[in-house]
Amino acid sequence: MNFTDFTEKYNIQLNEQQLRAVQAVDGPVLLLAVPGSGKTTVLVSRLGYMIYCLGIRPESILTVTYTVAATEDMRRRFAKIFGEEDAKRLEFRTINGISQKVLQYFAYRTQKTPFQVADKEASTAVKQSFWEVTGKYATENDIKETQLEITYAKNMRLTPEEIRNMDTEVEKFPEIFRAYNAKLRQMQMIDYDDQMIYALRILEQYPEVLAYFREKYQYFCVDEAQDTSKIQHDMMDLLATKSRNLFMVGDEDQSIYGFRAAYPRALVEFESRHPGAQLLLMETNYRSRQEIVRAADQLIQKNRNRHAKTMTAARAAGGCVMEIRAVSRQGQYNYLLKVAEDCEQETAVLYRNNESALPIIDMLERKGLSYRVKNTDMTFFSHPVVNDICDFIHLSLDPWDGETFLRIYYKMGAGISKKAAMEAVDANTGRLTLLDMVAEQEDVSVYTRKQCRALATHLDNMRYETAGRAIYRILNYMGYQEFMDSHGMDSGKAEILKVLGDREESLFDFPKRLQKLQEMIREGCGDPESKFILSTIHSSKGLEYTRVYLADMLAGVLPAAIPPGGCRPDSPEANAYEEERRLYYVGMTRAKEQLYIFTFGPNMTSVFSGEVLKKPKERQILPEKAQKNIHKNVQKKVQQLSAQEVEKCIEACVTGCKVQHRKYGTGEIISGDGRIAEILFLGENTARKISLPIAFSAQILTLK
Repeated sequence: MNFTDFTEKYNIQLNEQQLRAVQAVDGPVLLLAVPGSGKTTVLVSRLGYMIYCLGIRPESILTVTYTVAATEDMRRRFAKIFGEEDAKRLEFRTINGISQKVLQYFAYRTQKTPFQVADKEASTAVKQSFWEVTGKYATENDIKETQLEITYAKNMRLTPEEIRNMDTEVEKFPEIFRAYNAKLRQMQMIDYDDQMIYALRILEQYPEVLAYFREKYQYFCVDEAQDTSKIQHDMMDLLATKSRNLFMVGDEDQSIYGFRAAYPRALVEFESRHPGAQLLLMETNYRSRQEIVRAADQLIQKNRNRHAKTMTAARAAGGCVMEIRAVSRQGQYNYLLKVAEDCEQETAVLYRNNESALPIIDMLERKGLSYRVKNTDMTFFSHPVVNDICDFIHLSLDPWDGETFLRIYYKMGAGISKKAAMEAVDANTGRLTLLDMVAEQEDVSVYTRKQCRALATHLDNMRYETAGRAIYRILNYMGYQEFMDSHGMDSGKAEILKVLGDREESLFDFPKRLQKLQEMIREGCGDPESKFILSTIHSSKGLEYTRVYLADMLAGVLPAAIPPGGCRPDSPEANAYEEERRLYYVGMTRAKEQLYIFTFGPNMTSVFSGEVLKKPKERQILPEKAQKNIHKNVQKKVQQLSAQEVEKCIEACVTGCKVQHRKYGTGEIISGDGRIAEILFLGENTARKISLPIAFSAQILTLK
């Protein structure tokens, strides 16, 4: 059957770039497919062309997809066009599915029993290892963060030294990593990442096993190659080295899983990894209106680590890319409430972090409105920032609770020593609050005594305020914002709590509302048939919606940080920033007809929104949130200053002195007592109180 007969018989209609891709069979080929370009149609058509036009045996073709769901979808798509019989002869597998085949064949050859793959057992091993190494019980947030770091280390094939030098928020991660792997060995089990590690090791060390799979598969097709990790790329390269028939389909512009060890660099370097390789493009977007395609392409063109390509629209104009100016995040939520009330067409609200959905869910539940939520996440409720603020609230309601006090006394910025805190708890009679008891101790400093009494007054006043006002007090008057800044903690979680708290008139009711929200998320909330959809951008990848709202596109959220001037294009900071831009791009390209972007003013709005909406960029004064960056090795931990260096910096801090704050930017000291300075930062109307010893020690604050 020739190609013309093939396309006519199976009613295959393709553009010129798609036709070239379908017929590119021999040798290494990289197909870069922009969003909405018909990638799956091309993949399925190419398989049919190989079988019916070239006479290639289906059993010799291996198609690798990113998820099990994608393997089933591609199999169904092939069967619908070409029939079930040949669909059964083709192999569609994930990389773990291939790895399992390698392990099973090796076990057959050596007459050994392969280790069982841990599922729930792996999570239990993480919990136990965390406890043994840190002496703390792992929260859901701890477990998730640790598992992500383990996956990253294994997929990137990091050496023990590189693991020791990882920039991670997980306390004592190298020790936990070793303990976790030891537990798996004791149980004679491996995790899903080990599955790939052992499979690749077998292929590298046992030529007869490698020869068997090279003989079995002559043609390799890898879908979603931008999401493939380094170890996965290495495995596919090794399997395809003999035949050289490697067809990779992806788009580095859509690589947004760096925290899962996605390795888009392999696509950028494809031609050097595979000499003589063809580079093909599919640049026509069939999904989105012209206005959306044009705006998205202009944004992604600013990235440097990519192949040159230009996305164009197959559809005519008639859509829109519009700005919605919100005075505050609550103003944004009020607007979305109106959208939900009148939602008659498929509408998606997309955001960067899962917790962005919580204020919207809370609001919709209170109003009894329909919504659908994708991929909910429980880790917000066990995040350290959330736990700490809840402890402050609990201490306000019960200022004699010793356990709560011992968890947060050193986070109040009052200089309370462990000894003073323990003595107050041990001597607790219920007559004085614990903070008042610390203030009564003879050996505490005048500063600590003064601060403890002020804190006790704050705790007392909180009980008569709305929860939102109480949280504002905790952050700005009780030292917790400074604690977060000095420890590089995610202050975005506190902002979400404050928004939720603003809706509770009584502080007493707020913990119950949080518990209710947690139960709703755990049990699965929302209506699966609703047209109003809430989703992270990550969870929306591969999907499309008639109307899209990009919410919480804030400076410090997306992007999490802007790389410093003079940063190398291949530096970790620059690579992370480019992935942030790709994430924004993926969010934009989910929209078919209308795209709406919330903005919040020049100091709050994402720089990417400014680029899309052609607003003046004010990068020099954009605040960089001290939240955890999800990308690995992005922000190296700063070497702390010595005590002598800190004292020299404090001595130099006189009224009128210029300073640079990691979060707030450029500021000027307007007053201070030598240890606490009031600093007015550029773009702000009120001064902030900054603890100079803490800020200089952690190099959050530097002299200009």
